[in-house]
Amino acid sequence: MNILIVYAHPEPHSLNGVLKNFAVQHLEKNGHRVQISDLYAMKWKSELDARDFPAYDSSTTLNPVAESKRAFAEGSQTVDVVAEQEKLIWADAVIFQFPLWWFSMPAILKGWFDRVYAYGLAYGVGEHSDTHWGDRYGEGSFAGKRAMLSITTGGWESHYSARGINGPINDLLFPIQHGALFYPGFDVLPPFVLYRVDRINETNLNATLSAFATRLDGLFFDAPIAFRRQNFGDYNIPALTLKDNVETENLGGFSLHLQKQSG
Repeated sequence: MNILIVYAHPEPHSLNGVLKNFAVQHLEKNGHRVQISDLYAMKWKSELDARDFPAYDSSTTLNPVAESKRAFAEGSQTVDVVAEQEKLIWADAVIFQFPLWWFSMPAILKGWFDRVYAYGLAYGVGEHSDTHWGDRYGEGSFAGKRAMLSITTGGWESHYSARGINGPINDLLFPIQHGALFYPGFDVLPPFVLYRVDRINETNLNATLSAFATRLDGLFFDAPIAFRRQNFGDYNIPALTLKDNVETENLGGFSLHLQKQSG
């Protein structure tokens, strides 16, 4: 299978770098084909601006959505963006490797999403009507592909628990997993999260890599997060609110958008 690793850490010898290198070795050993987007090494331009649209008429007001649509449709995007889009189209699965900085992804990775996710590729696709509001949240250009976050954080696991002061880890990652990944169609696997990374050393690194290997081995077999699909009966369209008859007992917040598990 084809696997893309989007890697965002400025230090090649960091734990994130170790995980990235291990993933490449382990996946290739198991017969997969791997490409890497090392954003810092690539000196990835993180900000979306007029330079992303070479055909843009600078005498007019910049509308990033409209220009993205036109550039993607006309083939006038920048070469770096096109290269990343081609990797996404090639990939059967994408792994995002990054540290959790200020409760989210590093800015350079956010800029990768901002620039690569063009109108007509990651959004703005599909029929919009009274019964179907675009191909998104379970449908879209990346339907059939899988994605997984692999992240590191300095905090304790308890800090990110249901009663932890930082908030539940799945809530913090909801905008990425549900928004940036499930929205354009990815099947999103539960994240691989390493806590208290300052305590990981040569003594316990092997156990960490063994746990990571297990997750890598399940990349195409493990069950994805059971997000509700937008156009499959749970939501009012076009209001995009959950229907009154959808069972949400004991659910609240972001978990409303998870399918209720039986038992």
